Amino acid sequence: MKEAMPFDHRPDTALGDALRRALDPGDAAPFVARVLARASEVRVASWDAVLARWARAGVAAAVFVALAAGYLVGRATAAPAARPSVYDALMAPPAHPGEVEIVLASVIGN
Repeated sequence: MKEAMPFDHRPDTALGDALRRALDPGDAAPFVARVLARASEVRVASWDAVLARWARAGVAAAVFVALAAGYLVGRATAAPAARPSVYDALMAPPAHPGEVEIVLASVIGN
């Protein structure tokens, strides 16, 4: 069995008072003056400068997407039908069987 660990859920007043004294800024006016002076020194970037920083990465991403799409579309299209070999063309039955007899009859003279 685990040992019971005593825990007091109530706030510690001594610790709270010590923290308040240590973290109390006192007068806030000097701090506000420093922040405002520093803020006026910082230059704010315009919207086109922000977009210009992203332009190179955007173009690279667009090229990558276009290449990937071209590759996938190229693989998805059906391969062209195989061309028959000479042997297949000579040994295959004629598409119109009557034409062979007509040609042979005209050559033989029947």
